[in-house]
Amino acid sequence: MVASVSGHQVTSRRLLKGLRELMNEISDAQTRMNHMVTQIANEMVADVCSIYLRRNDGSMELCATEGLKPEAVHNTRLKPSEGLVGLVADGVEPISLSDAPHHKRFSYRAETGEDPYMSFLGVPLLKGGRLIGVLVVQNRAAKSYHEDDIESLQTIATMLSEFVSTSSVMEQLQGFDIKPTQPETLNGKVFAKGLAFGKALLHAPEIEATRFLADDPEAEEARLLSALKDLRSGLELLLTGEAQVQGAVPLEVLEVILLLSQDRNWEKRLVEGVKSGICAEAAVEQVRSEHRAKMANAKDNYLRDRLQDLEELDNRLLRHLSGVINSHVGFDGEAVLVARDIGPAELLEYSGVKLSAILLEKGSSSSHAAIIARAMGLPMIGQMRGLLSRLQTNDPIIVDGNTGNAYLRYDPKLAEGFGSRLTAMRAETVRVQALRNIESKTKDGKRIHLLMNAGLVLDMEHLADSGAEGIGLFRTEFQFLMSNSLPRVDAQAELYSQIFELSGGKPVTFRTLDLGGDKIARFLSHDKEENPAMGWRALRFGLDRQAILRYQLRALLRAADGRPLRVMFPLVSEISEFDAAKALLGQEVDWAKKMGRKVPQNLEIGTMIEAPSIAWSINEISKKADFLSVGTNDLLQFFFAADRSSPKVNDRYDIMSKPALSFLKYVKTQAETTPISICGEHAGRPLEALALIGLGYDRLSMPATSLGIVKEMILSVNFEKLRDFVNSLLARENVDFRQELLGFAQDNGIIL
Repeated sequence: MVASVSGHQVTSRRLLKGLRELMNEISDAQTRMNHMVTQIANEMVADVCSIYLRRNDGSMELCATEGLKPEAVHNTRLKPSEGLVGLVADGVEPISLSDAPHHKRFSYRAETGEDPYMSFLGVPLLKGGRLIGVLVVQNRAAKSYHEDDIESLQTIATMLSEFVSTSSVMEQLQGFDIKPTQPETLNGKVFAKGLAFGKALLHAPEIEATRFLADDPEAEEARLLSALKDLRSGLELLLTGEAQVQGAVPLEVLEVILLLSQDRNWEKRLVEGVKSGICAEAAVEQVRSEHRAKMANAKDNYLRDRLQDLEELDNRLLRHLSGVINSHVGFDGEAVLVARDIGPAELLEYSGVKLSAILLEKGSSSSHAAIIARAMGLPMIGQMRGLLSRLQTNDPIIVDGNTGNAYLRYDPKLAEGFGSRLTAMRAETVRVQALRNIESKTKDGKRIHLLMNAGLVLDMEHLADSGAEGIGLFRTEFQFLMSNSLPRVDAQAELYSQIFELSGGKPVTFRTLDLGGDKIARFLSHDKEENPAMGWRALRFGLDRQAILRYQLRALLRAADGRPLRVMFPLVSEISEFDAAKALLGQEVDWAKKMGRKVPQNLEIGTMIEAPSIAWSINEISKKADFLSVGTNDLLQFFFAADRSSPKVNDRYDIMSKPALSFLKYVKTQAETTPISICGEHAGRPLEALALIGLGYDRLSMPATSLGIVKEMILSVNFEKLRDFVNSLLARENVDFRQELLGFAQDNGIIL
């Protein structure tokens, strides 16, 4: 099949070929640009062709021209947004006018000698979504430029952008803002506190074209169409469940991306690019730069989200074309991981990288990725609009996880002050850690048991230093999230044996698999669910896939090797579910005895209180369970009907409200003598922990990084006085629990 070639495509190919020859023959940047504007003007039958480049201060400088006065070059500068060149720059899209001098944005500069020119066509020069200049052609006659003329000039602008942004040109042209070089401050929501320095490591780095011109446009078009076909079929497989969905890309986003991939206008822009003589990657880069530039200028949030979906589509197509996978191998130094969003499985893949912090354009403070970040002691800030378009790999960043600010390409003076804060924070950490061997008791002698949440072998290294009495929650699903196939019993048992050894004899509570929601194992196919957090997950999944649950229970029994074992079942909604799970564990104990294996000298079986339904059966389940643990993360999202992964509602409902605390008080009271703990994220926040202790909870499990500050708070509290105050608040109406408790802490010298 021979593709038809239009007149403007012939023009573009001829021009691109001529420009490539110029780049090979002439090394001086200014001479190259002078020849380029002459060649472009001749080929496009224009009286004027000019190149304006954006300086660091945002002004536009005339750097080369054919047709205007030569003495205006490097002497004519337009202020930001000034003139028609500023209009092109502001809109980052072509502007075509047949009567330019009478346009309200026209800015007359006598030194250029542009008086006789009526028509104007300007297109933006873009690199990586950043505006680096404007390419202009002008004519004396009041002509209307055709769509073919605009497309030809856009194609030429893409190649010109590549030429201008090379390091050799930048060495000769000083003071131009080609790459993001200026300091910037972005603000977002704090998901995990802390301070950090590091260099940007992009989770899905942009793929840049290694070549620009195509030797065979017809073959290049075929390669592009093949990549488009692969892209669309790959997206369809992800949506049907035949291929695994990455944790950070929700199904609804994939649906939008698939729909956009079928947009014929998008495909037409790409095909036009390769027909004009550039390679497929360069054509995608051209379109992506346009999308990114428009996204940076978009004020409407919905429009920004749609443009962000387009950029996701462009990046996926580039990866199909290049065959480059997301890789962080060989990254040097401390990394600040930068992503649109990230799932727990993807975050765990960075275990070999020295991460110092995480920044996200989206995300949720209660996502499992955020939970992992807190467990790893990594500052994490999310919901930072425009983050990806403002960063390049290796850009230096300061992350302030206390205020929610990230300082990109920061000023050295800021670094000095921040370094002092970091030193003070580390000294504070050392001071708090000094309390690790002190018994956790209130001032009036009430014993509060402090335990640690874990899910990785890495977490266990903090157990001794943290002062925790044991592991109140070991999340077993992370091993499954990191594996491409179902972990065999031997592999599971080996991990659990390591945990037993690293615990040093302290108790460990193993929670059985809690897959589903935002924790999707690669080797399992899941049907799309409207409400995955309330769908087929946790124990529901385990009881339906009994072989997987039984293998895990078998591995736990084998790893215990006769030692005491604590097993906890997640998301029990009905007592019959707990009975069924407990029966499966009993069968595995009988099987172990039959095989002549050691069984635990003491086997304790407990359940998570996460579904409100089971909270109304606490009395009954307490008679069957050896211990209970309240998972506040899930319990409160069901209690308030607020999706914990939705940034629009997950911060709206507060555990420090009378309804939530009254409910937790009821659960504690109904448990009577059955040991009950809190293992949600709230247990690790001093003020929330203070409220929970006031409700009567005396077993708190939290990230290792929170143990010291919570213990310091406990040592400064009078329990009976706190309990009476909390009960008095619960008896009042229209009470601001958070403010009242803060006032109580201040009046009584409680350290928060």
